[in-house]
Amino acid sequence: MLHPVIFENITHRYDGINVIKNFNLKIEEYLITVIIGKSGSGKSTLLQMINGLVKPSEGNMYVFGKKLDYARILDVRLNIGYSVQGTSLFPHMTAYENIALPGKIAGKSKDEIEKRIEQLMDMVELPKEFKTKYPYQLSGGEQQRVGICRAILLNPGIFLLDEAFGALDPDVKNEIHEKILKLQQIGPRTIIVVTHDMREAIRLGDRIVMLERGELQQYGTKGDILNNPANEFVKRFVSL
Repeated sequence: MLHPVIFENITHRYDGINVIKNFNLKIEEYLITVIIGKSGSGKSTLLQMINGLVKPSEGNMYVFGKKLDYARILDVRLNIGYSVQGTSLFPHMTAYENIALPGKIAGKSKDEIEKRIEQLMDMVELPKEFKTKYPYQLSGGEQQRVGICRAILLNPGIFLLDEAFGALDPDVKNEIHEKILKLQQIGPRTIIVVTHDMREAIRLGDRIVMLERGELQQYGTKGDILNNPANEFVKRFVSL
């Protein structure tokens, strides 16, 4: 599957105002695609269309080669990992219980879940004794790693990251970036990242989507964006 996500003639409105305008894009498989723009540019709206949290006013969404069926959206979401700023960990559950939750929902056996959690914690370098810790006992970076483990427990074909690292200090953010890139080397998947941080986009992105006021400004490699900006908006943004 060359394009696991396709946006086809997508327009979306909130209260009659266009926040996404005739957006077309084919996301390439097994690459990290970063959607970047200012606050309010429509980045998160696009991301939420992929897992059906937002249904476009016009146009079609294709995920895993099929037109998105909102009547069966839960089936699609089982194969999409989703991580947001703040990790959204349940405070009354241990790290292990938080990570295991998608597996329980999907009906996986206890042994399957245990084996997968051991594997993921090794990958992101979380000590085994952290299994029994609660979110309040973990640092911001440790919480983020638990959130990543939970998001990819079921080995999803698509992994969405919505400003997931925005609240982290620079050193911790760099550490998490390294973990994401390491996971991608071990088992490549289609990753789509939303950010307003150009340095983060350059660090992580195989492909970069420049978005302004709901319109696609440029799509290409980091080299394309840095060396051949398509317009004044892109030129100004990359120089910030």
